[in-house]
Order: sequence, then C-alpha cells, then structure tokens
Amino acid sequence: MTIQIPTLLTERLRLTALGEHHFEAYAAMLADPDNTRYIGDGQPLDRMNAWRSMAMLLGHWVLRGFGMWAVELRDSGEFIGRVGLHQPEGWPDLELGWMLVPAQRHQGYATEAARAALAFAFEQLHAQRAVSLIRNGNATSERLARRLGGRQATTIDFLGAATLVYIYHPADATA
Repeated sequence: MTIQIPTLLTERLRLTALGEHHFEAYAAMLADPDNTRYIGDGQPLDRMNAWRSMAMLLGHWVLRGFGMWAVELRDSGEFIGRVGLHQPEGWPDLELGWMLVPAQRHQGYATEAARAALAFAFEQLHAQRAVSLIRNGNATSERLARRLGGRQATTIDFLGAATLVYIYHPADATA
C-alpha cells in the first residue's frame, strides 16, 4: 500500500515526508541526549534505533493516514527537525509533537511548524481535539503548547514519567 504524504508549506518551512536523505541529520538529532531527555524513555538513540524510529514514523502514515513530517528550511532544504501527529497503539489520544535540532531553536520554527500540523489535524482530519504529552519539567514545550492555544488538562503517568496533557480544540487553536 502506498500513501501520499502531503507537503505543508509555511512562510519559512517545508513539512515533508521523512526520507532516507534526512537520515544522517535525523540520527544525529536523536543521538543528542539534550534532544531526547523528554522523549520516550529519555535516552538517546543509536543509529539502528534512529532508523527504526524513522521507519515507525513513516509506517504511521500508512496505518493511520497521518503522522510526523520532516521540517526543512524552505530557502535551503536543510533538515531542522520533525513535527506532526502521532497516535500509535497505547497512546491516550491524537498527539501533536515536535523536536528541533538545537541550532534551530528559539527562532519560532517549532511554533510555525506545529501550527501547520495542528491546522492539518483540524481541517484535513476533522479531529475534534489533539493533545501534547509534555514531560514534567519541559518548560520550553509547555510555553509552545500555550502559544498554540493548548490548555493543561491533567497530569498522567505515561511511559513511567509524570506527563502533562495539553489539549487543543479547533476553536482554541491560534493561527
């Protein structure tokens, strides 16, 4: 089965299908402990597990019809991270997630990319809500979730860690 992963364009970014040409930068991003401390079990990934991560994210598109995109700078095509929608088996809800390489943080790229992904969830998937699962202590992601119109609803134990659940509804999302 082949699925066409849509490309989303924002003012400065291209959200596109992850591809093998992204792998070196993707693997480097996931090998950095600062990038992974709030993701999954908090541990960096070796190349083999970074490959598995990329394959899982691509397979998610086939199984669910939505997923994560590679985030590229429009002017250069440089890979700067991933953003998108995620709901694998065992997840509590449709999740909006993001991760950028450290050199590209604090420039508004995560907000820009996440807004595009959230708009896709509401306008194309007709989702009634989405959530962001944010590890307790990840103040940067909490600020981003609030900028996107998210409201903290609860705290859950998720994958062995205290996790804040921010909820987005179509009427609350900011453009």
